[in-house]
Amino acid sequence: MSRVGRLPIPVPQGVEVTINDSEVVVKGPLGQLSRSFHPEMSITLGENGLVVSRPTDKGIHRALHGLTRSLLANMVNGVSQGFRKNLELSGVGYRARKSGENVVLQVGYSHPVEVSPLPNISLVVEGTNRIGVLGIDKELVGEVAARIRAVRPPNPYTGKGIRYEGEKVRRKAGKAGRIGDRMK
Repeated sequence: MSRVGRLPIPVPQGVEVTINDSEVVVKGPLGQLSRSFHPEMSITLGENGLVVSRPTDKGIHRALHGLTRSLLANMVNGVSQGFRKNLELSGVGYRARKSGENVVLQVGYSHPVEVSPLPNISLVVEGTNRIGVLGIDKELVGEVAARIRAVRPPNPYTGKGIRYEGEKVRRKAGKAGRIGDRMK
């Protein structure tokens, strides 16, 4: 059995799970998520929580087993607690400000860059150099955070740019010197 797939998913208080064949709807205090899973994976709601089982030990079923369990666990966690990704801006003059629902970034370009969130995702600006991406869908939170980071990824030479909180950027050494100077 899959080590990830065989673990039951605990359903906290206030979270309601509805299973219709391969369609699962999870409602909680923060919102509602629904997703359609592979029809061969069986999802049952027991007293210990949600349990995912597979029909055979074929490679495709083993892969789908852990994937289905992880996606369900993310849905339950999202509607009960939510997800958050933090981004940091580092560089002279790099700053972010909130403009309605959108965030306006000044990150070294000749113009400010405006980033708008996807539906059901909210952006929070803390100070001038920290951005928080909040939502109940883990995939969408990660996608919006990746879009913001892609505006100005961290530069490996100077370290300037937008990075995830706690992300380590491997710094490269600059040029050691001109070749012509060493030949004299």
